[in-house]
Amino acid sequence: MSMPTISVLPATDTDRSWAAALLSGQEPWVTLGVSYQTCLANCTDPDLDLYIAHREGVRCGMMLIHPKGFAGSPYIKSIATDPDLRNTGAGFTMMHFIEEKYGSYTGHIALCVSSFNTRAKHFYQRSGYRQVGVLQDYIISGASEIIMVKKIG
Repeated sequence: MSMPTISVLPATDTDRSWAAALLSGQEPWVTLGVSYQTCLANCTDPDLDLYIAHREGVRCGMMLIHPKGFAGSPYIKSIATDPDLRNTGAGFTMMHFIEEKYGSYTGHIALCVSSFNTRAKHFYQRSGYRQVGVLQDYIISGASEIIMVKKIG
């Protein structure tokens, strides 16, 4: 029996509110105090690229990319998978999509992960990202934002 195919498509207008709700309802956004309205503003920002992952035609994840957001390199601003559809390959499919689409720009892709979001940090490490810096007490007191980068190619 084969695994269901996961496809990644540009977001539609109706996808944007779904993506904002997905983000604002889970970590790290809950701990960071990021509201649905802030997530929606990010998901509708014309300077950011929003993509939606679909598994068997059902939305299962989202990723928000700033094409030149980190020292001219693509920056993964947000990536999230529906909690009910984790461990289905959606996260790795989205990361592969980002690397294929944006990796040739500068040869690097960057992201930040909150120090308390250990599950996500391990996922990024398994995806080949390495820590290159730490922003202490950057968004909330007592937590750091860990800067991670992957060299593409």
